[in-house]
Amino acid sequence: MEKISKTAKSFDRMIYYYFGSKEGLFIEVLEDMYRRMNDAEMELRLDIEQPVESLTEIIRFVASYYHKNPEFITLLNTENLHRGKHISKSARARDYSSPAIDIIRQLLESGARKGVFRTDVSARNVYLLIAAMGYFYIANGYTLSTFLGEDLKTPEALAEWQTFIISAVMRTVMRNR
Repeated sequence: MEKISKTAKSFDRMIYYYFGSKEGLFIEVLEDMYRRMNDAEMELRLDIEQPVESLTEIIRFVASYYHKNPEFITLLNTENLHRGKHISKSARARDYSSPAIDIIRQLLESGARKGVFRTDVSARNVYLLIAAMGYFYIANGYTLSTFLGEDLKTPEALAEWQTFIISAVMRTVMRNR
């Protein structure tokens, strides 16, 4: 706590006053990271009547966000090592995934009405697919680069992966013609 206080140019007692404990501070940091991602996501200008283009934009956003915010991935890794024990104490945790899932649901419904998306795909699963593919690549980029013998962090490699994610998600949601 002393190191946190020193870095923040504050005092231990101020951190305890505002956050109650070191765990309270960590929960606040986790919530803030999710809130910032949600805020950035809400800035996307999506057209529900253009479901393919809008879903593609969401995929690009997620892949780019993870790449540009590696501290988000680090915090998620840490919290998952602790089996989610801190975020489970958050009163706001569920609020952070709901907007994204709802937007994806609206896009899937619009695409189904237009006859381009399947009707049997859940927004939750599409959300998890996008998050998983984006997260795994960034979270494991250094070790995978070593194992594969190529730098997966180059702009070209990142762009290739983003294109692959888009293709995989679209193949999942598109109707067979």
